[in-house]
Amino acid sequence: LKAPGPSEDEIETSLHAAFRVPDHGKMCPWYALVFEGNARAEIGDVIADAYCAANPQSCPEQAERERGRFLRAPLVIALVSRMRTGKKPLWEQILSAGAAGQNLSLATHALGYGVQWVTEWYAYDETVKAAMGLDQRDHIAGFFYIGTCDDVQKDRERPDLSKVVSRWHAGGALANGDCYDSEKHDFPKAGFDIGGLKV
Repeated sequence: LKAPGPSEDEIETSLHAAFRVPDHGKMCPWYALVFEGNARAEIGDVIADAYCAANPQSCPEQAERERGRFLRAPLVIALVSRMRTGKKPLWEQILSAGAAGQNLSLATHALGYGVQWVTEWYAYDETVKAAMGLDQRDHIAGFFYIGTCDDVQKDRERPDLSKVVSRWHAGGALANGDCYDSEKHDFPKAGFDIGGLKV
């Protein structure tokens, strides 16, 4: 993804669209960090330092690759899911952040830009998150790399609807996606973790 990236007005339009999502209880369980210009290099230094601290045997060679992470696009937006206490379920707050991510992606595509939604290891690194200003309530829903596409992007294989969509009736079998690596992606054991939440 190369320059040009979205203008300030286009960024604002995309973010307005992103946060026009279901938000049970008006809890605002998300926010965004915009990285552009030199800020991308500054956070790159943080990412490289965190990587080297965790993987001293891989540095300094790998450090430069890590340092350039946010330079892969002219604009990077971090979407943060923030857990808030109250009567509304945390699960719904997480879903709201996911909806915001999808809206952000669709809105930016609609403006004619390429978007890559990723997390990567540094989305879960406490040192990197702290340097960004996040605290224990915050989980990175994704980094959105945004810019002008270099070439036509190939779509990946998508699920066969017959494997994931059912016309429900009592006693009927469900097309629940178990055909996709059911051995590898079986139901999580009790006490599994969803973004820091024990279920």
